[in-house]
Amino acid sequence: MAKEQIILGIDPGTTIMGFGLIKVENKKMTFLQLNELDLKKYDDHYLKLKLIFERTIELIDTHHPDQIAIEAPFFGKNVQSMLKLGRAQGVAMAAGLSREIPVTEYSPKKIKMAITGNGNASKEQVAKMLQSLLKLKSLPKNLDSTDGLAAAVCHFYNQGRVEIGKSYSGWASFVKQNEGRVKK
Repeated sequence: MAKEQIILGIDPGTTIMGFGLIKVENKKMTFLQLNELDLKKYDDHYLKLKLIFERTIELIDTHHPDQIAIEAPFFGKNVQSMLKLGRAQGVAMAAGLSREIPVTEYSPKKIKMAITGNGNASKEQVAKMLQSLLKLKSLPKNLDSTDGLAAAVCHFYNQGRVEIGKSYSGWASFVKQNEGRVKK
């Protein structure tokens, strides 16, 4: 692990995309930023995807993260919602991969477990633990941004471990790891 690095965490969504940034120096993390991209006012799904891509590129170009950690979509009953969420995740991943930044995805359970020690913790419990860990003065009204921050912190805790989420270092790595899924 590099002596100093920045990790961008993303909680993808087509209504709200949450994100958080931490800086890691000498194996100690410090809080940089958390925020969200509010997409509720847009009806066009393709416009939302474009905005997610552009905002992710803007974050990358501004903060120069060394790693991106992203929350993987959870499996729900509504297939249309899952497809939209998967697209949002894919667009955010594509933004990072287009800048040659390694992307690692973590399941919501793994993120919750890393932050609270409980894979079934609530959003509020995760947010409170992050507030304590990173000495945040206050928490945002919406907790999507803390979910993004949680992905970054989860990645910090899991670096150097043998088994982490799926990780891609670029387009070639992504294609190689997903060859069986892609029809030619």
